[in-house]
Parts: sequence; structure tokens; C-alpha cells
Amino acid sequence: MNTDVLIIGGGVGGLTVALRLAMCGIDVTVVEQQKGSSHTYKGELLQPKSLEIFRRLNIVEEIRKNGHPLHTISVVEKKNKSGYYQQRGKSKMDYRVISTPYNYGLMIPHEELKKIILDNAMKYTTFHYYQPARFTEFVDEGKALINYNGSTLQINAKMFVGAEGRRSKVRQYIGNDIKEQMYDHHFLTVTFPRPSDLTEGKMISTKDTFLGLFPLPDNKVRSVYLIPSGQYKEIKEKGIEDFFDRVISLCPELDTYVNQIPSWKQIQLMIPFQYHAKDYSKHNKVIIGDAAHTVHPMAGEGMNLAIQDGDALGDLICWMDEQNDYSEKHLSLFEKVRKPRVDHLLNLSHLAALAYSKPFRYFTKIRGRGFKQMEKDHMLHYKQMLNISGLGMWKESLYERFIQLGLLPARSYQKEQMLQSDHLFTMKEDYPWRYKGGVANDY
Repeated sequence: MNTDVLIIGGGVGGLTVALRLAMCGIDVTVVEQQKGSSHTYKGELLQPKSLEIFRRLNIVEEIRKNGHPLHTISVVEKKNKSGYYQQRGKSKMDYRVISTPYNYGLMIPHEELKKIILDNAMKYTTFHYYQPARFTEFVDEGKALINYNGSTLQINAKMFVGAEGRRSKVRQYIGNDIKEQMYDHHFLTVTFPRPSDLTEGKMISTKDTFLGLFPLPDNKVRSVYLIPSGQYKEIKEKGIEDFFDRVISLCPELDTYVNQIPSWKQIQLMIPFQYHAKDYSKHNKVIIGDAAHTVHPMAGEGMNLAIQDGDALGDLICWMDEQNDYSEKHLSLFEKVRKPRVDHLLNLSHLAALAYSKPFRYFTKIRGRGFKQMEKDHMLHYKQMLNISGLGMWKESLYERFIQLGLLPARSYQKEQMLQSDHLFTMKEDYPWRYKGGVANDY
């Protein structure tokens, strides 16, 4: 069969590209290897930039109806005293410091989000979907072989997108060797019922562990609990009651709620790692999402980076189609836009991982002081939320690092106009190919 663009991998990143291409009339085919819904934990917190992208794709309202908004994330530091955890400090991260229509995050079950994007793509006659279908190899620059229903299907395309995750075969064809950054901790993650007043995000940490709580729709909460690497088997052998005790000791309000988890089968082990491919494209092949980069999950940004990759690549290919020019040279523009942003976020998430994973008392003090200083210093707060949101990029200065460490006082007065506009990504920065020789039109 013939298609304009073949997307290998039907996750949220690949489907975002596909929906964007279908909307501009490009014939696009998606092949997804997995038979049904994924039982592995995937990202559930949509950042403001992703919501902005879904507005452009005309599906944000449907997504909002199926999600739970987060305006704030409380950060609580605790210490163990006589066998009980006592609060030693509290601060808050607030999306509302950003003056944009989407100044909040949105928690939505991953499979529900994927279904919404897929259902909307299916409305277009130029969209084709094969599942389960496994990509096997490229036979030349314009042909790929797919195993579908026990038969080999040859698909001819102008361009190929690798969106198939960590073990991407497309990345191998591009010739990218990745070096994974491993960490000294793992996570246990599970969803269970929540108290009615747990409506905003919450992070509870001690010198030894971390518990993240992120409310979902239908009165549920996604929990993320940090454990030292290599201790999963030992913890599991102690039984699920031990897990209940660990969670309740950090957050007593969850007593009678976390206990409703029926068995260990619902609790997943999440092993964090990080890498970034040297190149995103070669000839007519390009990689996005986890095929190109993986972020430490502390920032919850892996899914959002895939969506943002998908939006940028989708718009670039639409522009190439409008110019009737599928020249491979244009794909370098995608990397030029996305790579610096991904690099910045990977660095931020790596620093957060180090801050939460080292079991030393002074790390706890520095971490707590940093959040307190950030809350007092409006510019630091704005920068933190802007970078996390994906709406812009504003790096912290050395002077501000000293403020975070408490070596310099928080700035008590900052003009409101200092915190806005200049560092938000513009349409020209998001889609520079549309600004060559003229003014771009929004889609």
C-alpha cells in the first residue's frame, strides 16, 4: 500500500502527529504493535503547553471533560521523630503565576487520552490505523515491511516517523547509539480511591523517601512512592500491608483509602532512566518522544515532550506538503526547535532526581529551603512553573541558584511586567518554517 507518512508507534506522540497530518489532508498510516490497552504506567499529567496544543487540534474540551485540573502542587517536608513523621516545612508550586489561558495542569488516565486522540483521528478518511501490527524492517529508503495478521505488508511512504519508544528500531536505522543515565532509586506507582478534599497535587518527602499524590477523575489518585533501587523484591515479600503502612505513615489522611488496593498486582515498579539521542533524523526518517529522549519521571514530562514533539513535527510536515517539497533537509528544522527545549527539561528533571534521591539530612534541608525561597521570590517561582509548563524557557542564573540555597535573600519586590511575555514561546519560535519570507497563519 501507499501512504504519504508512515508512523511506527501509536502512543500519544505518534497519534498527535497523525491527527495533525490528517487535519491538513495528508494521507497518514499508523501501525501499533501492542494488541490492546497498555498495563504499564504511562504519564497522566498534561502540562499547559500540551493543553494549548490540543486546543489547536480542537479536542481540548473533550480532554478537559475527562480530566481533573491541578492548579497547585504542595511540597511538604517531614522528619521522623520517635517513629512518627512530623512536618518540618511546607511550600507550594502554583501554575497560576503564568498569565495564560492554560495556567493549570490536567490529570487524565493515559489510555483515555490516547482513545480521545485516536477517535478524533479516525474521523478523517486520510487516516489509517493497523493494530496489532509490527514493523520489521526497511527494504529501501521508501519502503517498510509490517507484520500484520500473520502476513507481511509492504508500505511505501515519503516519510517515516519512529514513535515506538525506548527500543526504537527507527532510531537504530538512523544510527543513534544512546547512553542511558540510570538512577539509585525506583518508584512504586498505583491508583486508588482518594479523600474528597484531596483535589490538588501533593508531594511529601523525607530524607529517605518521597510520596507524590496526583488526583484523577472519579475520586481516584495516582500515587508515586520512591524506594532504593534493588529493594523491590524485599518490600514485596513483606506484603501489601507493609506498603499501606508506608503510605499512611507519610499521609495519615489516606488511611482506609490506600487499603482498598486489592493486591500487589495493581502496584507497578517504575525504573527511571534518562537519555537523549544525538540526532533526530536522517534521510526521510525521524524519531520523536521516547524514541528520541527519555526524561526522569520526577517532573512527569515524558508524555508532554512526546505530544510537543508530535505537534511540531506534524506542523512541519504539513508545511512541507503545502510547499510540495518533502526534501529531507527540512527535517533539521524540527530538531532545531525541539532539541534545546528537551535538553533544558532533561537537565531540570535530573537535578530534581538528585535532590530527592540522596538519603542525607542536609539534602532535605537544602531541598526544603529551595522551595521556600522559590515561593518567596516571585521570579524564581515564575521561572520554575514556566519551564515545567512547556509554555516557555527561562534559565535560572547563578545569582538565583544562591537564592535557592539560602545564601542570598529572596527578592522582595519584582515588577509584575518582569515576569511575563518575553519568555513565552511565540508562534514563530514554535513553527519557524512558516515564517520564511512572510507572516505565518495560525492553524
